[in-house]
Amino acid sequence: MSERPLAGSLRVGIAGLGTVGAGTLALLRQNAAIVTARAGRPVVVTAVSARDRTRDRGVSVEGLTWHDDPVALATDVGVDVVVEVIGGSEGPAQDTVRAAIRAGKPVVTANKALLALHGGTLAAEAEAAGVPLAFEAAVAGGIPAIKALREGLAANEIRAISGILNGTCNYILTVMREQGRDFAEVLADAQRLGYAEADPAFDIDGVDAAHKLAILAALAFGRPVEFEALHVEGIRRISALDIAFAKELGFRIKLLGIARRQDGGVEMRVHPALVPEGEPIAQVDGVFNAVVAEGDFSGRVMLMGRGAGAGPTASAVVADLIDIARGRFTPIWGAEGHALETLPALPMSAHQGAYYLRLMVLDRPGVIADVTAVLRDEGVSLQSMLQHGRAPGEAVPIVLVTHETNEAAMMTARARIAALPAVLEPPALIRIGVA
Repeated sequence: MSERPLAGSLRVGIAGLGTVGAGTLALLRQNAAIVTARAGRPVVVTAVSARDRTRDRGVSVEGLTWHDDPVALATDVGVDVVVEVIGGSEGPAQDTVRAAIRAGKPVVTANKALLALHGGTLAAEAEAAGVPLAFEAAVAGGIPAIKALREGLAANEIRAISGILNGTCNYILTVMREQGRDFAEVLADAQRLGYAEADPAFDIDGVDAAHKLAILAALAFGRPVEFEALHVEGIRRISALDIAFAKELGFRIKLLGIARRQDGGVEMRVHPALVPEGEPIAQVDGVFNAVVAEGDFSGRVMLMGRGAGAGPTASAVVADLIDIARGRFTPIWGAEGHALETLPALPMSAHQGAYYLRLMVLDRPGVIADVTAVLRDEGVSLQSMLQHGRAPGEAVPIVLVTHETNEAAMMTARARIAALPAVLEPPALIRIGVA
């Protein structure tokens, strides 16, 4: 970490005046005295850029230089540091960040998609230009997850990083559990309340959480960011029935992002998981996020808080601005580009773990024998089975819980079980545990 005391105000240009951009402007004004004391000098917004000049954002832009083109803001001589909160991995967001770096200006961004998909290239450009690229706001809103990994836990070998990284999914799963309602109904309510977008695919299909996990994994393991290596599943197929069975078994279902150092490489995955009710992360409900890091000397560290919204995300943006005002910055991915490790990403098929498998079957003799024969053939050992009552000739749910086994074997077994004549729909499969 370098320290370069600087004099005079830090002049900030904000590209994007949506929820986060307007929140950042409001925070810098409302907490100006606190920010100045902690930054060692005033941090003031001098220029902004957005598509619509007429929109009421709840904060005045009078007296600020307005740029219709965010790239022009990035090269404005009256701007010392650029805050990019436009969003999106391509187009104006990427153009603005690259223009600022080329102009020799530090960049603060909340753009997880941009970093997950282009973080390696952008980091190399920023390192070559000798300017900071800061992104505390890109992961888990107001939770200081980036600082914790890159600074607080810098002396540790990180063995694993995991967490609840999407508040929309956590809210939906929480309401489903508490009210016994189905996914589609709760999603519609979440959209009405503003917790889910009109097109919720980015959240409920796990992509948003995967972007964040890609960033955390790069920092945790000191390796280049590699989004395409992640295994990604969302929560569309989680049913109220599965949540009820999970509760009976002593679990809660959470959408988790998990990255773990293994022999020979790193596994990185986002998917629903059955988490034992006694685990602290199982108690993180509603729109809250949590990040758990395991260091070889620190042990397990858990951070929890609001993962999105104007206030929490603006708080993270301004934390980076304070560091820049003080002249403090660390290497973008925790180490210089030449010092990053080359640990390979492991395929999901190599994963070892326990599984929950729910079947809807015709209640008739021989069904369980057929299912267990498939599991035996694939080397999958059963730990327990749940079946409530009998309904001869009708559809009944059966839940199987396995001992630890190989992912590839489990996928083969599921496909074979799905093909059995008495199995009426594709089996629901959920991995068990936080590791």
